[in-house]
Amino acid sequence: MNTVTDTTHCDDLAKALEAFREHSPLIERWGTGLARRLGSGARLLVAGNGGSAAQAQHLTAELVGRYRDDRPPFSAVALHADTSSTTAIANDYGVQEVFARQTAAHGRPGDVLLLLSTSGASANLLAAADRAHRLGMTVWALTGRAPNPLQLGADEALCVDAPVTATVQELHLVAVHMLCEAFDQAVERGEAGKPDGAHGTDGKPGADGKPGVVGRLVGRARTVGRTAPGAPVAPRKGHT
Repeated sequence: MNTVTDTTHCDDLAKALEAFREHSPLIERWGTGLARRLGSGARLLVAGNGGSAAQAQHLTAELVGRYRDDRPPFSAVALHADTSSTTAIANDYGVQEVFARQTAAHGRPGDVLLLLSTSGASANLLAAADRAHRLGMTVWALTGRAPNPLQLGADEALCVDAPVTATVQELHLVAVHMLCEAFDQAVERGEAGKPDGAHGTDGKPGADGKPGVVGRLVGRARTVGRTAPGAPVAPRKGHT
């Protein structure tokens, strides 16, 4: 039986944190790209279930408010935070649609949808990712161990290599703070509002050589095993 002085939890976190360091370049790129997009009038939509919902709302609070130093507010919306919409959609359309329908209502081409899930298998997040892609949005994911459905359904994913849900959530919070730090540094450098060349919107490759939104949609449609637009996703229980 573990006691309050048992350090197993700390040991697991320290071990996972060492491997997590390799994600620093991705987080910095996300922060810079997000500053460019939100500074140009785009918005960030974020969603998660349970503990991941708390992490998602933590991120939007930092962007709409501030992380460290004072700066202008930026548009970031936690979809689960609107309890009236969430419960109405769940009641009328089913839990699977709670984020997808809000994504359809608020999302525009060029916006970013960030989804957090320790399992990477939550049906309502998978449905939201699919809806966002059909709208021409970019989808990022913070998940647990790869491979998982959400990682495969996102444009880019940061997958925490840890076996325990609590450790994954703790490192998701580290990722949130690092993202905010990179975002603020980009704003301070004057990056906000600049064209995000790494994410083209005309189907042509961006500055990083990767296809733009249209090109990614075409490529995704050719991916074997990808859920077709509008196709139902089997609901799963117990995932966050």
